[in-house]
Amino acid sequence: MTTATDMLAKYLAAEAAVLEGKEVSLGDRKLRMEDLASITAGRKEWERRVQQEATTVNRAPTIGGLGYSLASFRGPH
Repeated sequence: MTTATDMLAKYLAAEAAVLEGKEVSLGDRKLRMEDLASITAGRKEWERRVQQEATTVNRAPTIGGLGYSLASFRGPH
């Protein structure tokens, strides 16, 4: 697991717990229902980072942001 996916899992768990009326801790912070907007914002940020990591890993090579592929003009091997 990457840091981003690990943090996303923590924010999802915190969001679910707070929605159930529980108090949760993230690091040294104690969060309750009134902190739900903050938890949701954090979850969205970590979702964006996870998506960014996935895109970076699966992306084709680029030059200046433009994708490229190589052509081979050699005959059959």
